[in-house]
Amino acid sequence: MTYVKYGSIILITLVIVAGIGIPMSLEPAGFFEFPLIPGLEDKARNIFFHVPTAWTSVLAFLVGTFFGIRYLRTKNIEDDYKSVSAAGLGLLFCILATVTGALWAKFNWGTFWNWDPRQTSIFILLLIYGAYFALRSAIESDEKRASLSAVFVMPRMTAGLHPGARDDPSGKGPLMQSGMIAGNMRVFFYLSLLGFTLLFIWLLNLRIRAARLEHEHSRQQH
Repeated sequence: MTYVKYGSIILITLVIVAGIGIPMSLEPAGFFEFPLIPGLEDKARNIFFHVPTAWTSVLAFLVGTFFGIRYLRTKNIEDDYKSVSAAGLGLLFCILATVTGALWAKFNWGTFWNWDPRQTSIFILLLIYGAYFALRSAIESDEKRASLSAVFVMPRMTAGLHPGARDDPSGKGPLMQSGMIAGNMRVFFYLSLLGFTLLFIWLLNLRIRAARLEHEHSRQQH
């Protein structure tokens, strides 16, 4: 896990330095110049942070759902630790994705939030997982808390969360597609995905260990 910890720190630090520090140009002269993307310009740097945090939130919710379903089958409290730990991290990364997405929307479309169906769906997702943790805190029995928590399943999101995304009812095409990302930007983008994934694995391991200690401390008090 030490390699995962330091790997995530190194990769995310590298992406932050490169994503902010590398200049953007209409005619890039080499690897250390990013091209200007039409419609996004300099604000395209946010792709190194918004998309990886969104990806990590989805990954975390899927992991939480998997271990929640497994707990219902096995009744192994260890699966509940993993489920709630992953869900908590999913909520954290979902908030980060929402914040970075709102900043992106403000710079490109003039408003942080306009309550379209996609933004509303992610707001509902945050409310659902907020209720999930409120439910857990209100139940004292470990087994009952774990069983009720396990029935929470990640809701399906709509086709895209951005104006101009695929299936946007406005009819406008995507502002950015995979083929529009230059090779050097794609390298740092994939490094960012890897870095945030490793960060999730490291934080998940820490949260599971903390959950075990909390459970053991609670048992000793009773």
